[in-house]
Amino acid sequence: MSAVNPEIHDTRNASHVSEVGLKRSSEQAWKHFSRAQTAEEFCGSWLAIQCHIIGGVSDGVVILQRPGETVFSPVAFYPEATRDRTHLAEVTERALKEARGIVKSAEQPADSGETRSRYQLAYPVRLDGELRGVIGIDLDWRPEPQLQSAMRDLQWGSGWLEVLLRRNADPQESAKLKLKLALDLVSSLVEHPGLKEGTAAFATELAAKLGFDRVSVGILKRGRIRLCAVSHSASFDKRTNVLRAVQGAMEEAADQQQTVVYPPQRDKLPVVAQAHAFLVRESQTGSAATFPLESGRQVVGALTLERPSGYRFDPASLEICEAVASVAGPIIDLKRANERNLLAHAGESAASAWRKLVGPGHPVLKLVVVAAFSVAAFFAFATGDYRISAKATVEGEIQRTISAPFNGYVKEALLRAGDTVKAGQLIARLDDRDLRLERIKLLGQRGQYADQQREAMAKHDRAQAETVTAQLDQVNAQLQQTDEQLSRVELIAPFEGVIVSGDLSQKLGSPVERGQTLFEVAPLKAFRVILQVDERDLADVQTGQKGELTVTSMPEDRFACTVTKITAVNVAEEGRNVFRVEARLDEGLGQLRPGMEGVGKIYVDRRNLLWIWTHTLIDWARLWVWSWLP
Repeated sequence: MSAVNPEIHDTRNASHVSEVGLKRSSEQAWKHFSRAQTAEEFCGSWLAIQCHIIGGVSDGVVILQRPGETVFSPVAFYPEATRDRTHLAEVTERALKEARGIVKSAEQPADSGETRSRYQLAYPVRLDGELRGVIGIDLDWRPEPQLQSAMRDLQWGSGWLEVLLRRNADPQESAKLKLKLALDLVSSLVEHPGLKEGTAAFATELAAKLGFDRVSVGILKRGRIRLCAVSHSASFDKRTNVLRAVQGAMEEAADQQQTVVYPPQRDKLPVVAQAHAFLVRESQTGSAATFPLESGRQVVGALTLERPSGYRFDPASLEICEAVASVAGPIIDLKRANERNLLAHAGESAASAWRKLVGPGHPVLKLVVVAAFSVAAFFAFATGDYRISAKATVEGEIQRTISAPFNGYVKEALLRAGDTVKAGQLIARLDDRDLRLERIKLLGQRGQYADQQREAMAKHDRAQAETVTAQLDQVNAQLQQTDEQLSRVELIAPFEGVIVSGDLSQKLGSPVERGQTLFEVAPLKAFRVILQVDERDLADVQTGQKGELTVTSMPEDRFACTVTKITAVNVAEEGRNVFRVEARLDEGLGQLRPGMEGVGKIYVDRRNLLWIWTHTLIDWARLWVWSWLP
């Protein structure tokens, strides 16, 4: 053709050819997507389909975090030909850093030498809230609504990548994610101290995060499930037909101690689900599942979940719910135990102990209980000697006091306390010089009065004679008194025995006053025991009862004694009211000495051992109770 007549091209045919090519390319991508065996094939075919849907895409990349790795790496490109894609690096890195969708505008040179505006879009890929990758594309300019539509298509299409990640997830990492989700759900239960508030928050959080229509928590009380909390409800009426159906479903699962799902899954063992079928019909929901809440292999409650109409429980949701129920069971049981009163705690402890005792296992507990029961039975029927213990002191049966016969001074001390003496043996001697001088003086006065008496009688002076005679009698009496005192200068033992008290060896030359006790002597072969019996035991003591004495200095020896006298003299000692009881020693005295202290026991009779060890406490309790009674 000439230049005047320009060449005319049929653009409609070219456009048709282009559309046919795109259609064939899209069909081919869909075939590859349906037959993909590896993650690279899946992502490559998916990226091609996504770019065809959005349209006008020149470059695309899918960057993912592979299972078991911590770095992000490209797994698919569009187109697959090797080319420079550094212009997508900045927008994808920014999307990974900020964890949100990014739109970046850029200008690139065209073949005509002019620049044209283009956009780079990037959207992050998440799995259970964790950032696991990013999608980046480069597309031509378009208006704002179409650009938003392209970003929306990219967001919706990323769901396929989440399916891929979940399908190829590392088992350990998948378990960690499920455990983390379960702990996040149960944390709402732990945050509240009360059982009712905690279960209500737990049910609401579980319904909100996993998309359930209603979540109900029930507690096992007296063999029946009682509804405790319902999601999104601060208060509820348990008498409504729907909540009664929920309680029936909970009891159905608790009785079987298995998870019950309705409609049932094909790969699960058949279980009774009549109550769940009734619940689904009554509440007009799509499906229902109940998980028994267990603590220590004991069912403590139930967790019922309901999904909206048209939805069923998938294996992943059931697995997460089972994990949540296994963690929540012990926590709910602990909260319930903390809110029980003292009587309920005691009853639960007794029931638990009984189950361990009569049930299988726990051999050590059974042996301990049998041994304790045997010991208790032995002491309940065995008898022993009932004896009353009391503090005891050894005294002489008779005790003689040696006192100062006159005012004088100690001249000599031959013996002291603890020494044995014979009858008539010298113990000590007082100074007699003053008495002898007094005697000499009195003898002189008596001679003078005798001379005056003879002179008056010679003169026949009767009055004078009577006066002198009276003075002479007075001097004779004083002289007789002085001689008597001189005879008592030596302190003599009155009988054979032992000096109980008195020591003048350190007081030689010291003055003593008339009547002052200097020594006490007790016989060696006539002792008595003084028992200080507590007022509570006095009623069981009678004269003639036998007993034993042990003194502190000879704890290995026992001395038999017999009660001879019960006095009415009481003494307050160490905060107790005690009475004085006298006893006679029956056997040889051995090395016993007056003043020795120890413990005496009075034999009463034979009584039950348990009563012997507990009667004091029982008597005190009776007295205390009676004192408070009106």
